[in-house]
Amino acid sequence: MEKINKTDAEWRMELSDLEYKVTRKHGTERPFSNDNFPKSEGIFKCKCCGNSLFNSKSKFDSGTGWPSFFEPINSHNIIEKTDRSLFMKRTEILCSKCDAHLGHVFPDGPAPSGLRYCMNGIAMVFQDND
Repeated sequence: MEKINKTDAEWRMELSDLEYKVTRKHGTERPFSNDNFPKSEGIFKCKCCGNSLFNSKSKFDSGTGWPSFFEPINSHNIIEKTDRSLFMKRTEILCSKCDAHLGHVFPDGPAPSGLRYCMNGIAMVFQDND
């Protein structure tokens, strides 16, 4: 997969203020603010580059207010990175194609993986399978 490299100014021109803050500056959107995706089958893609991240079949309601998934489409489409901000150790999830911050993964999800990929909705776009 070819890496996308853009300047900070280019990202600022392409993204809204909140999209930029979340995806490029590792921010977090408010809970329950961007989990309004269709319930149809489809693919969740990176807002910044269109990289396929999650299938709607792996989405579940975690009750946290952020879109949650139990597995990515392909482990090569994401990067896991240790995040030691906020006085805790978490695993940050980034897009492997453009390094956009997507969210974090936690070990409290449902079967089959037991993982909860807790993503920022604003960092993704939904593409219906139709």
